[in-house]
Amino acid sequence: MDKYIYDEKNGLWYELQGNCYIPYLKLSEEEPAYIGIWGQRHLRYLKQYHRVRYYNLLTSGKLNDYLSDVEIQAQQMFDELVKTLSRNGNLTEDFKAATPMEWVKKSNTIRNQAAEIVNQKIIFL
Repeated sequence: MDKYIYDEKNGLWYELQGNCYIPYLKLSEEEPAYIGIWGQRHLRYLKQYHRVRYYNLLTSGKLNDYLSDVEIQAQQMFDELVKTLSRNGNLTEDFKAATPMEWVKKSNTIRNQAAEIVNQKIIFL
C-alpha cells in the first residue's frame, strides 16, 4: 500500500496510518499578522455565535488574514469617528487647557461612543 494517495474527487491527499488512510491536512506557512483588540473581539464573537464561519476560516487557513483585515478596518473607523466626534464636540486644546477634567470626561465619552459604533458596524456582524 502506498504511504500517500490523492483523491481526485475532493482534491485531498491521504496518508496511511496503520491500515487506514487519514486526510493529510497541513496548515500553510504564513507570517503572523497583528491582531489587536478589535480582531480579538471579533474572534471571540465568531467562536461564540458563528462557529461554522470560524471553523471554515480556521481550516482554510484564512483566519489570521481575515482578523487582520477586521482589525485594520475597525481601527481606521474608530480613529475617524473620534476625530469627527471631537471636532463636532468642540474638543480643542484651548478647552483642554481651560477645563482639563471636563475635557477628559468628554474625551472618554467620545471614545466610548466611537467604540460602540465600531462594535455594531464591524465587530458584531
